[in-house]
Amino acid sequence: MPKGSIPSGGLEGMAVLVTGGGTGIGRACAAQLAADGAAVTICGRTEAKLEDAAKRIEAVSGHGGSVRRVVADVTQEDDVRRAVETALEPTGALDGCVANAGGGGGMGPYHVLDTDEFLRVLHLNVLGTMLCVKHTAHHMVAAGGGSFVGMSSIAGHVPHPWFGAYCVGKAGIEEMMRNAANEYGAKQVRFNSIRPGFISTEIMEGVPRESATYESYIVNTPMADVGEPEDVARLARFLIGPESRWITGTSINVDGGHHLRRGPDFTAFIEPVLGKEVLEGKLPG
Repeated sequence: MPKGSIPSGGLEGMAVLVTGGGTGIGRACAAQLAADGAAVTICGRTEAKLEDAAKRIEAVSGHGGSVRRVVADVTQEDDVRRAVETALEPTGALDGCVANAGGGGGMGPYHVLDTDEFLRVLHLNVLGTMLCVKHTAHHMVAAGGGSFVGMSSIAGHVPHPWFGAYCVGKAGIEEMMRNAANEYGAKQVRFNSIRPGFISTEIMEGVPRESATYESYIVNTPMADVGEPEDVARLARFLIGPESRWITGTSINVDGGHHLRRGPDFTAFIEPVLGKEVLEGKLPG
């Protein structure tokens, strides 16, 4: 059972696609949806991770919920099309999508960023989300309505020095959700985004708990802790479900109040690699 959750059902008969569902937040979202009765399809780029995730999700599914998996890269349109087709198999319809796949890379000040890496991160976040919208929206319209959840970040609206394309990509997702909410609202298809803060996932385990960077998260978080994937999953389940029927076009923080203060300081990670003078803009990379 997802940590801290109480299965209540309410998603019986619904089919939902969760991208990036093999680990972390995506896996937690899929588990919460399946626990409440949804037929969930998870996709990702690594078969082994998907297989492990499916076993974990099956163990907590309830109210008739189920899980299936498909290897897919969200930046490849044919892969997204195939993932959506798989998600349609349980019921013949699609009721929701959690576009969780995303990520960062190429950290540093803008004057030294690698152009190809910048584009890779934008493609993973923005293009990947757009392709999910493109290939799910008409199915939700055909179903009489549905809910699409884009995965943004606190970095999409609070400056995160040295995060490069990641901040831009997450901000792009939020604006995409607002535009889509406006375009598809009359068809009862809703679009919202979630803004996780520091969530204890495999990726964030790379930030040592004794480091200055970790401390910069804690001191700037009113609740003085980090979140768990299940904290995000419970919001995703709410946004997919009928309880949120009158919510669209918004972005919701799941960050312990971190957005009230300032972004983290990753200088201790970046300066040893690039040098102080590069970070200060005095030297090219």
